[in-house]
Amino acid sequence: MKKLGLIGGIGPESTLLYYKKLVYGANNRIGSQFYPNLTVESLNVFDILRLCEDKDYTKLTTYLMHGVNNLIAAGADVIALTGNTPHIVFDDLQKQSDVPLISIVEATCDEVKRQNITKVGLLGTRFTMEADFFKKPLIANGMSVITPQPKEIDYIANKIDSELEKGIFSQNTLSEFISIISRMRDSDGIEAIILGCTELPLLFKNTEFTIKSLDTMEIHINALLNIICDQN
Repeated sequence: MKKLGLIGGIGPESTLLYYKKLVYGANNRIGSQFYPNLTVESLNVFDILRLCEDKDYTKLTTYLMHGVNNLIAAGADVIALTGNTPHIVFDDLQKQSDVPLISIVEATCDEVKRQNITKVGLLGTRFTMEADFFKKPLIANGMSVITPQPKEIDYIANKIDSELEKGIFSQNTLSEFISIISRMRDSDGIEAIILGCTELPLLFKNTEFTIKSLDTMEIHINALLNIICDQN
């Protein structure tokens, strides 16, 4: 069994779900008397968001790489970041890491291809919606990626920073997010919506979508389970 290392705390609520779903997911795959060996290195999501805001990607890479090296020192065979936004420097992290890093972006792209979706909407932090790191592999595979309108991006980014990252999930925020997705479906013709922030599934818990939804956290967790539960 491969030992998994998680860069957590980005944010805390989704890290809890990663841990629980990985532990019980591996238990279901391997057997009732098994729980996986994993280590969590918890970082400060607000430091990450500030460095992204400043576009100081060198410091962001250094900050995340310190956590990656701590996980390697703890014996991790494979490592994952429990947030979408830090993947803005994923390529640099992978180059510097002595063990494989498993990308939430690549895993999501693979799932979009598997479902034969050609036009997707993307929700996430401001950096995920406005930067190219998430869109690039999708576009390279012939898919169209639609982001919300500027005022909608402002609203979504504010609610993620001020509410979701602090574990606050309100009905009013949920209703506004659903309205944005509905507008993107009707006006932009998206076939599916990518929940490109690992706190979004917590906001949308028990929500029935009128189009396909792609939960990047769930997709990432399944990819990680495929790796750590592979006993070959």
